Amino acid sequence: MALLSLLRFPSASASPPPYSHRRNTATTALLRRRAPLVGALWVLSLGTFTTLACRTGSRGRTLHSTAMASASTTVPSIVVYVTVPNKEAGKKLSESIIKERLAACVNRVPGIESVYWWDGKVQSDAEELLIIKTRESLLNALTEHVKANHEYDLPEVIALPIKGGNEKYLEWIKNSTRDE
Repeated sequence: MALLSLLRFPSASASPPPYSHRRNTATTALLRRRAPLVGALWVLSLGTFTTLACRTGSRGRTLHSTAMASASTTVPSIVVYVTVPNKEAGKKLSESIIKERLAACVNRVPGIESVYWWDGKVQSDAEELLIIKTRESLLNALTEHVKANHEYDLPEVIALPIKGGNEKYLEWIKNSTRDE
């Protein structure tokens, strides 16, 4: 019903175009402006439906992630975010993660500002963000490594699934990390 309301005429007092071979130019312009919006909403609704329909059982992976796991050349992979207080800490932690083969790559993003709740008040700090690409199976080992080598009492370790991408890059992640 909401999509149909997008195609209604500009006001309640406006009449529909006459039933002739010529259309009202105002109505035609309105329909042209709203057609891309209706199409975009339709595509978005398909994406939501596909996401819901593709959920699988016990592991909570999507079909694509399961396909990655069954392919012989890739493994389920993740991106992990870790923040560090400064450039030196970021360099030290990044290098130790790579040396231990806990990740294939760590991107260091300087100059972020974190605003967060801590000790009952709003805090703000300049930090560096580490974006870590690794195997899903290495998340626990990576988390323990970060906790043991991080300056913070409660380091951020947040993992996001990689649903797909350049197959050669995903193979490289597999080949550049340890098995477990």
